[in-house]
Amino acid sequence: MKKQLKRAAAVMMAASMTAGLVGCGGKQKADAPAADKAGTESKTADAGEFSYPMEKGDPLKYWVETTTTVSANFANLGDTPFAKGLMENTGIDIEFLQPPQGQNKEQFSLIIADGDLPDIMEYNWVSDYPGGPEKAIRDGVIIPLNDVIDQYCPNLKKYLEENPEIDQAVKTDDGNYYCFPFIRGNEELRNTIGLMVREDWLEELGLQIPETVDEWHTVLTAFKEKKGAAAPYTFEYTNAQYLGANPFVAAFDTNYSFYIGNDDKVHFGAVDEGYRKYLETMHQWYEEGLIDADIATMKNDQVSAKITNGAAGASMGQAGSRMGTWLAAAQKTNPEYNLVAAPQPSTEKGKKAEFGHVEVAYSGRSSAVITTSCKDVERAARLLDYAYSDEGHMYYNFGTEGVSYTMENGNPVYTDEIIKNPEGWPISQAMSAYIRGNYNGPFVQDERYLEQYYTMDQQKETPEVWGSGSSNGAAHVMPPITPTSDESKEFSNIINQINTYRDEMTLKFIFGDADISQFDEYVSNIEKMGLERALEIQNAAYERYKAR
Repeated sequence: MKKQLKRAAAVMMAASMTAGLVGCGGKQKADAPAADKAGTESKTADAGEFSYPMEKGDPLKYWVETTTTVSANFANLGDTPFAKGLMENTGIDIEFLQPPQGQNKEQFSLIIADGDLPDIMEYNWVSDYPGGPEKAIRDGVIIPLNDVIDQYCPNLKKYLEENPEIDQAVKTDDGNYYCFPFIRGNEELRNTIGLMVREDWLEELGLQIPETVDEWHTVLTAFKEKKGAAAPYTFEYTNAQYLGANPFVAAFDTNYSFYIGNDDKVHFGAVDEGYRKYLETMHQWYEEGLIDADIATMKNDQVSAKITNGAAGASMGQAGSRMGTWLAAAQKTNPEYNLVAAPQPSTEKGKKAEFGHVEVAYSGRSSAVITTSCKDVERAARLLDYAYSDEGHMYYNFGTEGVSYTMENGNPVYTDEIIKNPEGWPISQAMSAYIRGNYNGPFVQDERYLEQYYTMDQQKETPEVWGSGSSNGAAHVMPPITPTSDESKEFSNIINQINTYRDEMTLKFIFGDADISQFDEYVSNIEKMGLERALEIQNAAYERYKAR
């Protein structure tokens, strides 16, 4: 009962904070924020002059999931040079609370149920909180930020005013700003996953980089018959991110889940005719031994072994953590080994693929919120706003000047502490010690980080090969829509059942345990599970999103 009363009071307080206040999309107040080398200064009509570092105060509790590139060398994010520098730069002490690897959602649910919340929490409040961020506000879990941003966050306020498409994405349908977002700053940062193929094998066999589904069939057949590849094409099928980005689904003008169609309506790809053709093709390739027989259970370490030891000749994944890692490992024993990016395939030669994997600038991931348990909202807001200042932007993406980067001809260049780490750490781990630019967090990611993270020519070619020149995928990506609380509950019940059935039947079709002649029955079963209602909910949320 005490927790319920506490949350009810928090909801009332949150409502009173936003009443009658101008949001970020409104006219900016006098004295816009400015930054200089001495520190980040900003003025607002409410808060007057402000500069970092702040005066010492109580530490803030900050709940955040760590990445493997951090945990490889540090037990806690707070132990990294990045975190120590952040506290020094802002003057704010932080106690980082981290869930065990792989237990993010479980630990999040336990904390929410307990009600004793950290001051700040990073999470995907759009997709992973039932009912979305507006429901989290009404539940008394997080506070709306309209008033907070106006008073204490001149840097984020300015960024949102200058980027209306982001402003639209980071508020609820009711107009409540709720988070400090992770933003991919430009197109190159949104095209980091795609197909890759052994170019040294292609050259040996007199083949070109495949561009169509038929050309891929020819290439994979040659890898099997002439190179002895036991699993010509393998990928981490169990990785949900990769499954949703599977280029061979997109080749048939559909995808695995929801997408925006050319009619500007939400559709569900796994019942499209194109999905039938994809399943037919994958079954054929499976029967011919062109795709990994163990694909349903493949993990990254198994894929890595096969793609580097010659058991496979093609895969998909990130240019950094996959392509770069595989190239470096394989070339130690085989200097001729070469992986290069392949474009999004289509079904017709010379036809630009309609679908392809492109991430939206703001997806909802790694959104930092201020909870209703926070006793010093200004301090939490100032900490998070720092990342959107000029100084904070440089810090989050490049670290400390003179230590992790130097300025050369007006551009930040990583030092040998990053590029040739004296501890022998891979570049991804060295970066994660000093920055958050190479993974995520509440800041705007800078493409200049990527230009240096991609140290190999093969990696540097990927943004162009996988980008808008390869497909029209950006036109079909779902924005971060938010169903209402009631809609979300109903939608979850429907889509959980549909997704489980879709996943089960997809593998059955590929492996031949179900004949493709059963596809119409499969579609009918999905429709009986409530697909029409799920689409109604998604389309209603999409219309509200466009009206924000």
